[in-house]
Amino acid sequence: MLFEILRHTPPWVFALFFALLALGYSQSRTRRVGRGTVVALPVAMIMLSLYGVYSAFGAAPGPIAAWLMGVLVAVGVGLAFAVPRDVRYSEGAQTFIVPGSWTPLLLMMAIFFTKYSVGVILARQLPISAAAAFVASIGFAYGLFGGLFFARALVIWRAVASQPDEAVGKALRAMK
Repeated sequence: MLFEILRHTPPWVFALFFALLALGYSQSRTRRVGRGTVVALPVAMIMLSLYGVYSAFGAAPGPIAAWLMGVLVAVGVGLAFAVPRDVRYSEGAQTFIVPGSWTPLLLMMAIFFTKYSVGVILARQLPISAAAAFVASIGFAYGLFGGLFFARALVIWRAVASQPDEAVGKALRAMK
């Protein structure tokens, strides 16, 4: 059965898998990241996670509410743990120096395999696909994954405010 599932998987899905592996691996090393990049990945992941809910279950309020709950829980947990740590901001270069982490790769793979599994379940029209608990848990999971990327970006942006001698940090602290 697994071979049959893989045989019916479109080639672009395999390309996406390897692209996500490469992107996730690149984040395992300390790197210099521009301000736009810090925003782009979490926005993309939030939108993709919401699209995952919409494409699987439509605009029904239940799965969308579960997705939103997942985002809120993830942001709360992500901010509480404040990961990644030791992020620095260079005002002159307007870049962040972000320590490497395997977390983004794990999250990308979690989103990919969740979406792939849901696609298989829906394509095979398995009875579980209509269960309210399944729909809610998948909506929540997508929200959780996307929300963790968003929380990570918020933690990175806090590095600007934590640098007392830089003008942007001063302006952000003054807004509090």
